[in-house]
Amino acid sequence: MAQLLERLKTDILLADGAMGTLLYSNGLDNCYEAYNLTNPQDIKAIHKAYIDAGSDIIQTNTYGAKRHKLKGYGYDSQVKEINVAGARLAREVAGEETFVLGTIGASRGVRQCDLSLEEIVEETLEQATYLLDTGLIDGILLETYYDVEELEAVLTALRPLTELPIIANVSLQEVGVTASGQSVVEVFSHLVMLGADLVGLNCHLGPYHMIQSFKQVPLFAQAYLAVYPNASLLSLDTGGNSAYQFSSNAEYFGKSAVLLAKEGVRLIGGCCGTTPAHIRAARRALNGMKPISKKHVTPLVAEAELFPQPIGNENLVDKVKREITVIAELDPPKTLDITKFKEGIRALDASTISAITLADNSLARTRICNLSMAALMKEECQTPFLLHMTCRDHNMIGLQSRLLGMDLLGIDHVLAVTGDPSKLGDFPGATSVYDVTSFKLIELIKGLNKGQSYSGASLKKATNFTVAAAFNPNIKNLDRSSRLIDKKIASGTDCFITQPIFKEEVIEELAAVTANYDQPFFIGIMPITSYNNAVFLHNEVRGIDLSTGFLKSLEAVKDDKEACQQLALAESKRLIDRALKYFNGIYLITPFTRYDLILELNDYINQVKENR
Repeated sequence: MAQLLERLKTDILLADGAMGTLLYSNGLDNCYEAYNLTNPQDIKAIHKAYIDAGSDIIQTNTYGAKRHKLKGYGYDSQVKEINVAGARLAREVAGEETFVLGTIGASRGVRQCDLSLEEIVEETLEQATYLLDTGLIDGILLETYYDVEELEAVLTALRPLTELPIIANVSLQEVGVTASGQSVVEVFSHLVMLGADLVGLNCHLGPYHMIQSFKQVPLFAQAYLAVYPNASLLSLDTGGNSAYQFSSNAEYFGKSAVLLAKEGVRLIGGCCGTTPAHIRAARRALNGMKPISKKHVTPLVAEAELFPQPIGNENLVDKVKREITVIAELDPPKTLDITKFKEGIRALDASTISAITLADNSLARTRICNLSMAALMKEECQTPFLLHMTCRDHNMIGLQSRLLGMDLLGIDHVLAVTGDPSKLGDFPGATSVYDVTSFKLIELIKGLNKGQSYSGASLKKATNFTVAAAFNPNIKNLDRSSRLIDKKIASGTDCFITQPIFKEEVIEELAAVTANYDQPFFIGIMPITSYNNAVFLHNEVRGIDLSTGFLKSLEAVKDDKEACQQLALAESKRLIDRALKYFNGIYLITPFTRYDLILELNDYINQVKENR
């Protein structure tokens, strides 16, 4: 209804606070949205408590009432019923005196969402349609959008469906800047152009940081400002129950509401941790206050763009585009006896190999930290290290911390991999983290190269990482894999490193698939050490398929260790010859610390290079 916007022309309106906080305190801790059906009186009681505290606006209990979110609780077949009930319960309590907003939460958050953007928009429109069709709401509240791309796509699709006001709330991890490094002014301006009637912030930050963020935001002629801060920053209860909690300082929240109003905000509510007490305090503090019409803006300096890309040594991508380039992998040890590993590193360093790669607990099996091993050997090696980094073993905090540490050590090449699940390794009960996939990890690294943290904060200096992505060509329908390659390139991949290839026809097919890409490919070659090794890899390691002819040849000499080894090396050299017809990059994978095999193959590649 236009009535809500009419009120905002002359008044500062007070919204409600958190729903989940009160449901949790009442002992309800499952699918909050499903309580619209199972515990309607609890929902209505919370709505009434906020109205009694002074709220001009309440929101429906439908934040997570999208199909994919409800599916996790087994309620995906009741999307319509839950949303309709949410609107009905709110309107029954609100009557005609209080506005009701239909709430829709974001799908993408700090953690990844497996849905495509198109699927997210589709589910959001489904939920919005159910809410709008009730005829019981006065506007739509889009909230907790960390991902600006998602919010813009949803707003673009939703705006033609309704003339009701739409509030578009962004969530920040840092003051005044989004995770993509955009200032809130830039984001708000674009949201207004896309048709948002109110633009604002909610969640993650407490009142203080919300106030700091709004200091840079001007008053818009076509839209109003909204804010739903958390009660405070989140902290851990030290009373022994290991629960997370927010400050209960309601009076502070009320004083903060006044400061937010002085920054031009006209719609003020509360997010996580806020209660009717917080809203009551805000009502008392805002009593009689009118919206401001002029404002002095304090611009935010966009530090992330101030740092030039550092100049370092020639990276692998530049080199492999110019000439045949070999990199070699040596797994860190499983035990603290690192004698053989150090011998291997020194031998590889003494060769012409361009980089030594160290895996990150490959196959989910525990090994010594690859960054520690690189740091240990770095001072005595001239050959640069390329470190694998798996999303399985590190959360977002650990990933960024590790990357910053690598930058300080001068290790500027990284292979971003999602990583095999923990259940496949030597500690099957361990938890796989997977805060992000390799795609998001690549984006994180590219952000660091702009001097920008994943949260959007400035690092005061840009990193200089070259980012490789893994690619497995040992799949059916390799000719259809371009979409995966394109997606990794879109994330920022500089080059690709393949899984080991054991068939010449796979190399031929891969060459056809990758012919039009500028990003170079390093072709994985792993020498076989014995017939038993070949049988194991062929039958028990997913994605490895040795040729029937090669297996038969090995079987014929399986009891002659030397003959078997020479046959295996000859096969690797044959694969190298085929790969070098199309690719400049070779990735030699050391089996069982047999670095002598890698050195022989590298010598062979050098001969090929000289003959060219």
